[in-house]
Amino acid sequence: MTPRAHRNGPDPRLEPGSEVDERVRELPSGRQYTVVHGDDRVTVVEVGGGLRSYVAGGRELLDGYAEDEMATSARGQPLIPWPNRLRDGQYTWEGNEHQAPLSEPDKGNAIHGFLRFANWTCLGQTTSRVDLGHVLHPRPGYPFTLAVRLSYRLGFQGLTVTTTARNVGTRALPYACGQHPYLAAPTGLVDQCTLQAPGGTYLPTDDRGIPTGAEPVQGSQYDFRAGRELGSLELDLAFTDLDRDEDGRAWVQLRAPDGQGAAIWLDESYPYVELFSGDSLPDSQRRRRGLGVEPMTVPPNAFQSVTDVVRLEPGASTSVSWGVRSLP
Repeated sequence: MTPRAHRNGPDPRLEPGSEVDERVRELPSGRQYTVVHGDDRVTVVEVGGGLRSYVAGGRELLDGYAEDEMATSARGQPLIPWPNRLRDGQYTWEGNEHQAPLSEPDKGNAIHGFLRFANWTCLGQTTSRVDLGHVLHPRPGYPFTLAVRLSYRLGFQGLTVTTTARNVGTRALPYACGQHPYLAAPTGLVDQCTLQAPGGTYLPTDDRGIPTGAEPVQGSQYDFRAGRELGSLELDLAFTDLDRDEDGRAWVQLRAPDGQGAAIWLDESYPYVELFSGDSLPDSQRRRRGLGVEPMTVPPNAFQSVTDVVRLEPGASTSVSWGVRSLP
């Protein structure tokens, strides 16, 4: 089913005296779009187009943020046109050098692309689905034109998020994507949770978060393929060589001692997943309350290494999907 149009005409928030939209104007994340299916309830937002909350059976699956808060630490946000870090914000494409703003200045990196705080437009909404769109126009560091659509769909198997990007410009562009949800720790902290993650290889990094190579997880402290308690281990690493089920999905599961928890799956278009235990978050009260599980189509610093970066020709498009579901 194609979602129905949300609204036509001018944005009523620009019209003085609108009581309904005065409230929306006060919200740091803008309009709130809520979809439901059975006992599941998901809220995504206008600012950043991200996933703010997912409540299933009365339990919050995500360590997100409140309606009256701004998204911090990339919570639930799409990472486009690249996820993770880009060293010095520099890369070369078709012989031309590009410099992106250093959005992680303390480490001298550009991080997570350009759309985390952009305003997204509702392209359509039904009871259980909402589609948001944004056109990324040329800018310093990315002189290309990219149209992006995010589709959030709730069903019997939980939430599915599909990201579709189309080159609406006149020349080929580099493209990658990711998203940054945090699975909530049902016990308060991730330390007591059991983590099961599919990566057979991890990417060690330097002090700027840039990969320095690739190492097998076998025999290391980063092998979570069979599932084990996270304990006090600090994580901020990308993993690849992901084990997958018969449907091609790779799964990350976080469970409390009583077995309750949530899982994130990645389709085959996502060869990488970043796991982040939140130890470096600026707000000390938020540290280790959730586990960042970031589906990524490329590793960190990909625009420099060109590893798995999609060359998107004019008029061409690409789609990837990931999802979230509760665990009993």
